Amino acid sequence: MYPTPRSHRPLIMGRHGAVGANHPLASQAGLDILRAGGNAVDAAVAISLALGVCEPMMWGLGGDGFYHLFMAKSGRAEVFNGSGPAPQAATPERYGGAIPLTGPLSISVPGSLAAVGSMHAAHGRLPWTDLVMPAIALARHGFAATHTFRHFASENQACLAADARSRKVFLGHGLADLVRQPELARTLEEIATEGAQSFYHGRVASRLAHGFAQAGALLIEDDLAGFEAEVQAPISIRYRGFEIRQTPPNSTGFVLLEMLKIVENFDLPALSPAERVHVLVEAKKRAFRDREAHGADPRFEAVPIDLLLSEAQASAHAAAIDLDSAAELPLETQAAQGDTTYFCVIDAQGNAVSGIQSLNSAFGSGVTAGDTGVLMNNRMAYWHLEQGHANRLVPGKRVRHTMNAPMVFKDGALWGVLGTPGGDNQVQVNLQVLVAMLDVELDPQTAIELPRWTSSQSGQSANFPHEGDGALTIESDFGEEVLGMLERKGHRLARVGHLEGPCAMQAIRVMPNGVRVAASDTRRDGWALAY
Repeated sequence: MYPTPRSHRPLIMGRHGAVGANHPLASQAGLDILRAGGNAVDAAVAISLALGVCEPMMWGLGGDGFYHLFMAKSGRAEVFNGSGPAPQAATPERYGGAIPLTGPLSISVPGSLAAVGSMHAAHGRLPWTDLVMPAIALARHGFAATHTFRHFASENQACLAADARSRKVFLGHGLADLVRQPELARTLEEIATEGAQSFYHGRVASRLAHGFAQAGALLIEDDLAGFEAEVQAPISIRYRGFEIRQTPPNSTGFVLLEMLKIVENFDLPALSPAERVHVLVEAKKRAFRDREAHGADPRFEAVPIDLLLSEAQASAHAAAIDLDSAAELPLETQAAQGDTTYFCVIDAQGNAVSGIQSLNSAFGSGVTAGDTGVLMNNRMAYWHLEQGHANRLVPGKRVRHTMNAPMVFKDGALWGVLGTPGGDNQVQVNLQVLVAMLDVELDPQTAIELPRWTSSQSGQSANFPHEGDGALTIESDFGEEVLGMLERKGHRLARVGHLEGPCAMQAIRVMPNGVRVAASDTRRDGWALAY
C-alpha cells in the first residue's frame, strides 16, 4: 500500500449530479445549472466561463481548452478541440531563435470559447445566455482574493506590471479583497447576447484586434475569423479490464495511455511504495521520449498512435525498465509547470464532460487586450524552432499541448472522470491517481491526497527553451524510507512540501448503484459538489 492513506476532506456524494472545479465559485455555478435542469454540457459552459473570471491566473477567454464529452443515451463520445493555431505572421524567422515567455509576441490564437460554444450548440439544453450569467456577475461584482490568487499574482508581479490594465486589475489585493473586472463583464455581456462566435467575428473580435495592435502582438482579426474548433473522436486503450479514453493529438493525452500500457506489465499492488514509484517514473521517461518524437498537430505531422499504444511498444519499454536502477534518459531532441485549470461534471442522466483549459503560464502573456478585459495566453512559448522537430512552429499549425482530459469506462459504462492542471506534469499526476484508484482500489479523495512526484528529463520542458533539470521532484510525505530507497536506485530527488501547479486534481467516480462520488485536491482552491 501507499504510506498511511488518509484524506482531509470527506467524499462528496449525490445521486443526481456532481461537479469538481478548481474554484468553489465555479463549482457552485455548475451545480446551480444542474439543479436548474441543465445537463452536463450546460454545467460545463457555466463552470468554464466562471473559472475564466475567478481563476484568471489559470484560464480566461484568451486561452485554449479541450472538452471531452460523453452523452449517455446515444453513447456518443466527442472531443471539442479548442486549441488555437499560431498566427499567420508567426514564423521561426520572425522570432530569430528565441520565443519570449510573456508579452505580446507570446500570444497565440485563443480557441477555448469556440469549442465551448460549439459543444453547447450541439448538445446543450439551457439557453446560452443563462449559462454566461454567473461569470458576468462574478466579473462585475468581484470575487474575493484567495491565498492561491495572491500567491500567483505576487509570483508574476513583473509580468502583470508590464501591462497597465493587467496591473490595475490583478495586483495589490489583500486577502478577501474583491477582484472586480468591469471591462470583462461588458465583454461577457456581449458574448451572452451575441453568442460565442462574436469573439471571433463580431464586435468583440474587432475590439480584441484593436487591443492586439496596441500591444504589438502578431495576432490580427483575420486570425480570429479563421478559427473553428475541431470535433474529434477520443483515443483509448484497455487497462486491467477498464477502458481509458483520452483527448487525441494535438493533445498529448496519448502519453498517459502509453504509460498505462507500459505499467500494465507489472504487478503494481505487489510492489513496495518505492518500487511502485520507480516503475511509474521509468515508464514516464520512456513515454516522454515518444512524445518528443511524435507529439504534434496531426493536420501537419503524422502521429503514429497505433504504434505508440501497441502491445509491442509497451512490452519493449517495460522490458527495458531495471527494477533496481533509475535510467538517465534525456530527450533526444529539444519540466515546465503549466498553469491550467481542470473541471469535470456528471449529470443525472450520466452525461459527462472532462474539461481542461489554460492560458499556459500563470496569467498567460500578462497582456490584457485593450478594453475587452480579456487576459491573453502565452501559448507561443510551447513551440520548438529547430528544423525537423515534430512540434516546429508553422503559421496556422496548432502547437503540441500538454492538456489532456481523461475518462474511464467499465463494461461499456461510465466509471469516472478526472484530471489536473500542470503542464508536463499533468499526465504524470493523472497516471498516479489512476493507478491508485484502479490498481490499489482507493476512493477518489484518498487517491487524490496521496503524496506525489513529478519527473523532469533533460530537454523536456514544454516552454521555450525546453530545458529540464533531470530531477525527481517528490513530496516529503512519502516518508524517509521510501525517499531513501528511491535515492539508492539512482533517482536524484528534489524534496518539496506540497506541489501546487500539477496538483489541483478533480475526480468523479460513478458507483455501481449510480451514486456520484466527487473529490477535489486540497493543495489549491478546488472544490467538489454533488446533489
